[in-house]
Amino acid sequence: MLLHAFPLSSAMWLAQREGLAKACRVITPDLRGFGGSRLGQDEPSLDLMADDVARLLDEEGIDRAVVGGLSMGGYVTMAFCRRHPDRVLGVILADTKAGADAPPARENRERVAQAVLADGNDVLVSDVLPTLIGPTTRERRAMVFGRVKGLVQSAPPGAVAWAQRAMAARPDSFGTLAALKVPLLVIVGEEDELSPPADADAMAQAAPDGRVAVIPRAGHLSAVEQPEAFNKAVIGFLETELGGVRR
Repeated sequence: MLLHAFPLSSAMWLAQREGLAKACRVITPDLRGFGGSRLGQDEPSLDLMADDVARLLDEEGIDRAVVGGLSMGGYVTMAFCRRHPDRVLGVILADTKAGADAPPARENRERVAQAVLADGNDVLVSDVLPTLIGPTTRERRAMVFGRVKGLVQSAPPGAVAWAQRAMAARPDSFGTLAALKVPLLVIVGEEDELSPPADADAMAQAAPDGRVAVIPRAGHLSAVEQPEAFNKAVIGFLETELGGVRR
């Protein structure tokens, strides 16, 4: 189960759905409000997103799964680990962080939420998009940059604001990582400035059984920028730490 980044959709996982299919069954839902998923009227909460994931597992007849997420998807994964620990076979956290937002970060999320609701997604293109992609991708992989830009531009404003407020309210999750009873893989792009390698190291060290994989020439969206290296890290984790996952 792979959970997407903000403000994208499950479309970001195309290379993972294809590249990991030989190793395991891959499920990539749209988190509420994004892609084809309904937002609803609930107050913003990552816990609600985590419960959505649990319901999807129920619908698919899956008792336990390796659950992973990138950026916002990582926050939802940690919420899932708190609320449904008995359903986790292993955890993958990519380009995310376990700490709660500091006050300036929370204020910036609210600024973006209000701007999107008032004026549309221009603020995402000007303020958010540049932080998502590393310099190597910007300089050498124009098609990847263009694809990410298109996903950002198509994000529903209501879902964007809702998700920003849900992320702003998230708790510190280092205690969640310390309580894990399953293996943890932390993946990080070496050029990620939003969630740098130091954050990845801290998360891996907090868990009883954690390790880090650094993806060269990738920024915050390592799975999109360097999908082959990302997939290789995931498959290695599944085979080495979990003995492979049944399809």
